[in-house]
Amino acid sequence: MNSSHVSPSVFEHPIRIYWEDTDAGGIVFYANYLKFFERARTEWLRALGFGQQVLRDASGGMFVVSETAVKYHSPARLDDTLIVTAELQHGGKASLTIAQRAYLRTPGPSPTSDRLLAEGTIRLGWVDSTTLKPGRIPAPVLEALK
Repeated sequence: MNSSHVSPSVFEHPIRIYWEDTDAGGIVFYANYLKFFERARTEWLRALGFGQQVLRDASGGMFVVSETAVKYHSPARLDDTLIVTAELQHGGKASLTIAQRAYLRTPGPSPTSDRLLAEGTIRLGWVDSTTLKPGRIPAPVLEALK
C-alpha cells in the first residue's frame, strides 16, 4: 500500500481510531500519536524480519527512545483510518533517527487527497537490555533499514 505522497522506501501501517484513542472533545489525544508512531516502527522492524522480542533475546539489546519532536497539523476522530509511516532519516552505529507521519486516509481511489495530521522525528538508541548501557546496533538490522 504505497501512496503517492511517500517514496517506496517508506513503510506504511494502517491504524483505526477507537474510543480509547480520543479525548473528551472527541479527537485523538495528542500523546496517542507517539503510540501510533511506535506501532508503525515495530511493524516496520517485523516486516524486515526483526521482531523486537526475538531481537532482544538473540542480541541482548534493544531500542529505546531518546528524543522525540512532533508537530500537529489536523485532528483525527473516532472511526478514522490513519496511515502511519516510518522512514530512516539517519542511521548510525548506536542510534537511528526515524521520520514519521500520520495521514488521514480518505475514501476513494486517490491517496493524494490523504491529509497530513502529524509528523515528527524519533531518535532511538541501542542499549544492552540488562544494564541499559549504550551499545552498537546489530549490523543485520542496520543493513536491512538502509
